[in-house]
Amino acid sequence: MSGDETARLAYLVLLLVVIGGAMLFELSGRGGRALRQMLLWVVAFAGLALAADWWMGGDAPRQQMLEGGRIEVAAGRGGHFHLEAVLNGEPVHFIVDTGATTVALSREDARRVGIDPARLSYTGIAMTANGQVPTAQVTIRDFALGEVRDQNVRAVVIDGDLGVSLLGMSYLSRFARVSFEGNRLILER
Repeated sequence: MSGDETARLAYLVLLLVVIGGAMLFELSGRGGRALRQMLLWVVAFAGLALAADWWMGGDAPRQQMLEGGRIEVAAGRGGHFHLEAVLNGEPVHFIVDTGATTVALSREDARRVGIDPARLSYTGIAMTANGQVPTAQVTIRDFALGEVRDQNVRAVVIDGDLGVSLLGMSYLSRFARVSFEGNRLILER
């Protein structure tokens, strides 16, 4: 569990304790009214959970595959471009990172596409926003982005808390055109 996930879990547990404690306090002595208030809290909490789920879903990949190897991607709420690719038959969520030299896989994504991170030799170094992290060179046998398919794509596995895999310039440079039009990324072969 990452640090962000641990912090989120702690926050939700604390929120549950506070709301649950307030409900128990209200329930002691006022049967019907307390039940209505409890139902109101449940509905309000469910509404907030649905709104948060909708908001977080705003960064889900929304690429549009057009004919002739053209891919258009709208920016997510955070301004990042998210793509869904299929590596060795398994879907992988990427953030497009023009500042990344290469394709960088998280340990989890590497494992999912058939690469065992524990068996890799982490001899390289990458600079991230969080400092230096060890990397291991790998080759992805089959890399598909919509109808665009590539074989034997070089990548690295990051030995750290990457969270999401990065689609860097080593892959983007395979396209004849990479452009930004407003809040859209356009890739053309």
